[in-house]
Amino acid sequence: MDFEVIIAGGGPVGMLLAAELALADVKVCVLERLRENLPYSRALTVHPRTLEILDMRGLKTKLLQKGTPISRGHFAGLDTPLDFSVLDSSSNYTLFLPEIETEKQLEEHARSLGVEIRREEEVVSVRQDEYGTRVVSNGPSGVSELTAAYIVGADGAGSLVRKQAGIPLSGTDSAFTAMLGDVVLPEPPREPLTRFTAQGMVLIAPVTAQLHRVVLVDPQRMHVPKEEPVTLEELRSCLVRILGSDLGITDPFWMSRFGSSALQAEVYRKGRIFLAGDAAHIHFPAGGQGMNVGLQEAMNLGWKLAGELKGWAPNWLLDSYHGERFPVNTALLRNTEVQALMLFEFSPRIIELRDMLSKLLQVPEANYLFSSQISAFDVRYEPDGGMPLHPLNGRRFTELKLQLDDGAIRNAYELLRSGSFLFLQLTSDDRMDDVVGLWNYKHVQVVRAALVGMASDWDDVHTALIRPDGYIAWAVSRSEPDPAAEIRKGMIRWCGGRDDS
Repeated sequence: MDFEVIIAGGGPVGMLLAAELALADVKVCVLERLRENLPYSRALTVHPRTLEILDMRGLKTKLLQKGTPISRGHFAGLDTPLDFSVLDSSSNYTLFLPEIETEKQLEEHARSLGVEIRREEEVVSVRQDEYGTRVVSNGPSGVSELTAAYIVGADGAGSLVRKQAGIPLSGTDSAFTAMLGDVVLPEPPREPLTRFTAQGMVLIAPVTAQLHRVVLVDPQRMHVPKEEPVTLEELRSCLVRILGSDLGITDPFWMSRFGSSALQAEVYRKGRIFLAGDAAHIHFPAGGQGMNVGLQEAMNLGWKLAGELKGWAPNWLLDSYHGERFPVNTALLRNTEVQALMLFEFSPRIIELRDMLSKLLQVPEANYLFSSQISAFDVRYEPDGGMPLHPLNGRRFTELKLQLDDGAIRNAYELLRSGSFLFLQLTSDDRMDDVVGLWNYKHVQVVRAALVGMASDWDDVHTALIRPDGYIAWAVSRSEPDPAAEIRKGMIRWCGGRDDS
């Protein structure tokens, strides 16, 4: 075969997935129809959980050099902002960063790992059989055909891979359309602005030193088809109607119309074909969640696909990609639908409802609940039923400070740079020497350490296995009668049979 994995689509999701596979020594190729990155940016924010997973690969610092940390977010443009600063993380903010910059950093990362990226190659046909996949593309050299064991469609909402695989979308179609424009505002508001009145909703925020993004939901323009181009005069008249001023709007760099669909692929895997990002789900872009969940999917899929190709994956692992991410994205669609509903009607009753919810968000517990949801800190995968119950099982791995055997103090995320499992033993237990000594896993890093500082959730942990995507596969309590036996079982369940090679 030409490659082990072919990825259709070279946006942020495709690039991160390619990098994750290359990190595991998988031969991967990205086919991207565009010659270069789009100059405009659909996404403008990198959310807290995404920053954490990128930190695990050493990428967060580079992004911070390009973006601006902002501790606040929003839900449906309500007056009370979401407060990310209370989240238990050093990434307790959203990073304001145009998507083009995120994409460039991820492409650079993928190239540094040896990923082959073919631009101006448009996928036109995908086929699979029990032995592999065939991808036909059209590029500068004409039509070409490549083979691979697997293909991943990261090719956007109109995904050709999804369509050719025969994977249907389910959900609800658009009830209305909204507009955005990246424009020059000679008279911009002093701070980011959100205004919701009986005349409509407007959101304004800076994109660059020269451009502001204007997002509009106008009751008089809500039923214009998504395909109809937005005009500068349309934006200007809507601003006057809602704000009483057009703020001197001029020089549009990019304008677009988008809908409120809530659609999801019925399966994320069909044989040797997988879907990730917008190819798997289409939703109203409320709260800036789309790119972020796609990047989290890339992290979820990469190590599982690598495990299958390298021969160590247990037989249930690949199917767990759909099993884990489908419910997460069902919840995503529900929260974006709720936000869309709150922007669909501009009656006094909706204005009153928004006011009530805005006051509710002033309650710290309510604000934390919504902030955890938008940031993806609330994601928890189904605990492994084959292991002893523990509160940490399936949860997000937080930033522990660890003192290693050699006395060095390390942030635990640094130990995930290689994309391997992290076997973290937090006790001195002679019984474990024989157990660990039997392994020669190439995809598991064994670390013996002690906690530094307070981490109450971890006080009783004897040993934990951290997945490559930064979730806890299982934790074994210090009170477990036979921890060595449970740990041995857990390693085989997640990391495959003993590797003596």
